[in-house]
Amino acid sequence: MAPVVSAEIAVRRRRMRLSKRMNLVVGAAVVGLLVAIALLSLVWTPLPPAKMQIIHKLQPPLSFGLLGTDQFGRDVLSMLMVGCWNSLSIAIVAVAIGGTLGSIAGISAAAFRGVFESLLMRVCDVIFALPPILSAMMLGAFLGPGRLTAIIAIATFMIPVFARVTLASALQAWSRDYVLAARALGNTRFTISVRHVLPNIMSGIIVQATIQLGLAVLTEAGLSFLGLGLAPPAPTWGRMLADAQTYLALAPWLAIVPGLAIALTVFGFNMLGDGLRDLLDPREASR
Repeated sequence: MAPVVSAEIAVRRRRMRLSKRMNLVVGAAVVGLLVAIALLSLVWTPLPPAKMQIIHKLQPPLSFGLLGTDQFGRDVLSMLMVGCWNSLSIAIVAVAIGGTLGSIAGISAAAFRGVFESLLMRVCDVIFALPPILSAMMLGAFLGPGRLTAIIAIATFMIPVFARVTLASALQAWSRDYVLAARALGNTRFTISVRHVLPNIMSGIIVQATIQLGLAVLTEAGLSFLGLGLAPPAPTWGRMLADAQTYLALAPWLAIVPGLAIALTVFGFNMLGDGLRDLLDPREASR
């Protein structure tokens, strides 16, 4: 009986490992495809995305162009490709800024504790109380709608996310034997944080950044939908959805195409984040 149970457990473990690998492979494939489309849009699109051809307006997919045209006769595929670059570039820059500042704050709070840690947590609570959309609306009153407004709004929301994740991981690292040994040797808190704590929590930061990229793309689409993203005529997925509202019954593909693009992007980054977590986390790898 025991060998049968052991065989069943082994089969389950193999299936679990295969599932974890599939998450990484599928996520990497989706994200890689999106990045390739975004880079391709910098040098080539089927038609100029801002080119209007009123005579060909609201043409269905395959009738005029692969994905049809919008209410102004613009090629939907070209707009989708350029929108991919705009969405990914804003999301990547925002997460990079928010992740860097948040990680620095979290590591510093773990190193010095006390008042600094309490102050950081209270600042995080205040920022969490203001959603990115509301932050962008306030920033738009001062800066006006545009790329900078979207980046600042998303990055501001990312800072407390990374600060809390980094703080929790760094506090665990500070209790490890290798950190205690470094302190016994007389290393400063700054040196310990850079040489010992940061390298050991970097995998968690990378996984968190990958997952947050999906959320950043979704947030950017929401900002563009409200008119707080890139200014026209620069195409974005969120604005494509907003413009499609009037033509849902007549031209549903105008909403379906960017909606699927946003959903696929979020799915890809979430799958990639799950796969990287399983790959980089030694506790998951040992199961």
